[in-house]
Amino acid sequence: MKLTVEQCRAGRALLNWSAADLASIAKMSVITVKRFEGGQNIASSSLTKISETLTAAGVILIEDGAASPSGRAGVRLA
Repeated sequence: MKLTVEQCRAGRALLNWSAADLASIAKMSVITVKRFEGGQNIASSSLTKISETLTAAGVILIEDGAASPSGRAGVRLA
């Protein structure tokens, strides 16, 4: 599953993390996080790190079309 910008932002909000918090925990630059959240392309390895960091912190990523109220991609906290 490919992490969406919206899932990244929502996941950070659930955890009460800033972009700098996520970057620090994922061991990457805050610029990379902000680029991704701004809709720019980032390396697939960076995208994987962001996704794995959010998941390790308890964020459950819901795929587009999966069982959710909207039927769209989303997040929830474990």
